[in-house]
Amino acid sequence: MASILDEYEDSLYRSASVPPSRAAVGIPHSGYVNARLEKETPIFNKQRIDFTPPEKINSLVVSSNQLCMSLGKDTLLRIDLGKPDEPNQVELGRKDEAKVYKMFLDHTGSHLLIALNTSECLYLNRSAQKVRALSRWKGHLIESVGWNKFLGTETNTGPILVGTAQGQIYEAEISVSEGSLFSTNPDQYFRLVYVLEEESGPVPVCCLEIERGIEGKFFIIATTQKRLFQFVGKVPEGTEHQGFSSIFAVHADYLPSFREFPASFGFSEIAFYTPKLRSNPRSFAWMMGNGVLYGTLDYSRPDSILSEERVWVYPSDIDITVNKPISIVLTQFHFLLLLPDGVKAVCTLNGQIVFQDLFLEKFGTLTRMIKDPTVQQIWIHTEKVVFRYHVQRESRDVWKMYMNMNKFDLAKEYCKDRPECLDIVLAKEAEHCFQNKRYLDSAKCYALTQNYFEEIALKFIEAKQEEALMEFLIKKLSNLKPSEKTQTTLLTTWLTELYLNWLGILEGDSSKRNLYLDTREKFRTFLGSPKNKDCLFNNRTSIYELLASHGDTEHMVYFAVIMQDYERVVAHHCQHDEYDEALNVLSRHRDEKLFYKFSPVLIQHIPKKVVDAWISMGSRLDARNLIPALVNYSQSASTQQINEAIRYMEFCVYQLEETQQAIHNYLLSLYALCRPDSLLSYLEQAGTNPNRIHYDLKYALRLCAEHGHHRACVHIYKVMELYEEAVDLALQVDVDLAKSCADLPEDDEELRKKLWLKIARHVVQEEKDVKKAMACLSSCALLKIEDVLPFFPDFVTIDHFKEAICNSLEDYNKHIEELKREMEEATQSAKRIREDIQEMRNKYGSVEPQEKCAACDFPLLNRPFYLFLCGHMFHYDCLLQAVFPNLPAYKQAKLEDLQKKLAAAGQPSKGHHRPKDADTASLGKGQQSREQIKADIDDIVAAECVYCGELMIRSIDKPFIDPQKYEEEMQSWL
Repeated sequence: MASILDEYEDSLYRSASVPPSRAAVGIPHSGYVNARLEKETPIFNKQRIDFTPPEKINSLVVSSNQLCMSLGKDTLLRIDLGKPDEPNQVELGRKDEAKVYKMFLDHTGSHLLIALNTSECLYLNRSAQKVRALSRWKGHLIESVGWNKFLGTETNTGPILVGTAQGQIYEAEISVSEGSLFSTNPDQYFRLVYVLEEESGPVPVCCLEIERGIEGKFFIIATTQKRLFQFVGKVPEGTEHQGFSSIFAVHADYLPSFREFPASFGFSEIAFYTPKLRSNPRSFAWMMGNGVLYGTLDYSRPDSILSEERVWVYPSDIDITVNKPISIVLTQFHFLLLLPDGVKAVCTLNGQIVFQDLFLEKFGTLTRMIKDPTVQQIWIHTEKVVFRYHVQRESRDVWKMYMNMNKFDLAKEYCKDRPECLDIVLAKEAEHCFQNKRYLDSAKCYALTQNYFEEIALKFIEAKQEEALMEFLIKKLSNLKPSEKTQTTLLTTWLTELYLNWLGILEGDSSKRNLYLDTREKFRTFLGSPKNKDCLFNNRTSIYELLASHGDTEHMVYFAVIMQDYERVVAHHCQHDEYDEALNVLSRHRDEKLFYKFSPVLIQHIPKKVVDAWISMGSRLDARNLIPALVNYSQSASTQQINEAIRYMEFCVYQLEETQQAIHNYLLSLYALCRPDSLLSYLEQAGTNPNRIHYDLKYALRLCAEHGHHRACVHIYKVMELYEEAVDLALQVDVDLAKSCADLPEDDEELRKKLWLKIARHVVQEEKDVKKAMACLSSCALLKIEDVLPFFPDFVTIDHFKEAICNSLEDYNKHIEELKREMEEATQSAKRIREDIQEMRNKYGSVEPQEKCAACDFPLLNRPFYLFLCGHMFHYDCLLQAVFPNLPAYKQAKLEDLQKKLAAAGQPSKGHHRPKDADTASLGKGQQSREQIKADIDDIVAAECVYCGELMIRSIDKPFIDPQKYEEEMQSWL
């Protein structure tokens, strides 16, 4: 194990190229060592708005990117932050000394309520340019408004809650329409639903919030100076527009649940954090006299949605009597407190102040801080200046806080896109689990870190936690890249050894049977993992050696099957006499080579099943490669067992239609040895055409002769056309068989006669049966009585073949008469031929003076010419010119030679002193030669009409223009 660990360490160093100096001092192997952490930019980035108000700012509200501020006594400025260059100014139109006390803007940015210090309230819709007085609200100093986020629209607020300075909670609804904006009162109703009190009596309602939970349950949160009330109840489905009276009515006789703190600085404020638009808030922060109560909201709780509550106590630099907080806003992980001289941001995870921002005195006293929940921007204003805070990557260091709180899942969630931080969290989690003896969880985390492999492995070895070590190695193996082949090989081998050790320990303990089965299943899953397949295959020799060293034959076979090393599997079954299992493996995987290798062993023990398996393989097996197994088997087996070999050979011959000579020869030998009855039928079925016979004739003849199968030998002789040998052997078996052989040479009458004479001699001399001999004469027309007579002994009387002699004499007479008739017919034919010749000599044709040559169209009589029976006439030279190109080469040569001889014979002699008699003789001889030459020329040239004879038919596919002269002819036409 140590050597494997060292090898893995070396390969890990090589693959990562870790400098020796780092390795020597044990720096954690991490790809993120030199990575820079988050750029240190402020989470809360302050920006001063480039705006100088003409009058002092009394109040400012913002929601849904709509900003409204009260300037001076009578001016209202509205700005769409999407179009900041187009502000809208509205005059309140008040002539008295009334001042704006507070303003409230709903979640849509459409409904603006303006509370005056004279206990009056004004209303302004976003689409309107004139404020409206809410007459029903008169006489109440408005401290807070709880907007209806579920039913409110741009023209209707839906049922809302209104808190007053006297502790009263009213339910109201405001509705406007474009057609009747100035003709009807916008406030639909204004009715009292509850009065909040503290020990001293009614107190101002500082804040109101309406939230809807699951199953139609509503939660209403109301705060006073020291108390936080919760009203919980259901509003029947379909009655939401009727308001929340039913919820408050439940608490008419008893106080609702509330949180109370002793200290007070005259008011309180609650802030909520909503992660997404139109979703429920997830956390809250309540600023009151003793500090800030913050926590999460759990809507599944029955009576209170406040959960995980904690109190952040004001530090010593915040004095609630002198330097008390003014406002609070809540973000995802922080709440911000507005103080008279600055802002403090506190992390809700650990209660630490993470940000402070002081404002210069020249800006004036800070008045209010508010957050736009739709765009998560924070606004702060004094009487002269407006500031805006942008929240940037608020969660950048949250992972570290969660990690220090041992909330590792949350820590990983907030650094999943930052691998360098994730590695730190995983290492801390792994160490935490290890210290708490949660070794398996620790192994899983360590495998995901970039820490040194060998340090972690040794840590588990020293703790004697092999199961955790295996888990670590498995996870590490799954995280390796395909290119890291060395590490993969080492981990795979090490894991195999660990699994085998662990299985060996568990197998001997019967009390841990279930654990053993689970571990065995994991090991098999590991061996069969597709990701490890290539590595295991390339190193299968080492795995086999490990399995063999542990004596685990079960998993050796299992591994061999996974590696498709079926040869090893089959060999294992054969060594343990599990022949049926071996054959099942062969049949299942259908590997031809394995069949060839193991068939000699298997057929000795389960011949029928083996042959069935061969037959199921069909043409995929080459039967020639199985013949050695069958030969060895048939030499030592009984007749019944040999029948299995015959069954497979017959399947190959008759079903697969094999034509290999070796297969047919072996089947022939099996027939000759055990099934002589099937031998002859096989030979007859194979036919008598040597070209279509697939067995070796000479081998078959020798085999049949050795085993005394004479009829089979006769058949083979017939196929080999050795008819004399066939007849000789057939006469030893059956005369009728010999007769059938004697008639086979149909084209050789002499041989047939010879064969029949052999049969006749055998019948006469061997069987001494005269009647049978006479029957031979009637069976073969070639035999005559005179051919058979010499075979009879002298003592035989003529009575036995008198009839045959008479029949023979009659045949001779008939033959003589036939010859006479043929001679008379020949004489008559010769006479008619002579008459035809004479007639042809007297036949002539007439030529008119105006006749022209059919070829050149010139007068015919100007030159020597030919006249054909068809009526065509040609000049001699024209006919020669037309016929010569179409003659065969040898006739062209002969014609040229005859023309040369004719020209030579026509030249006069140069001798002037030749005697007259000699000259006359020479002339006669020369004249006869010329006539003969002309006749030979006529035979070639005038054999047939060039237009009507075969010459014209043969030239039908000849082109009109000679291909060699085609270019020349084409140019002449241009």
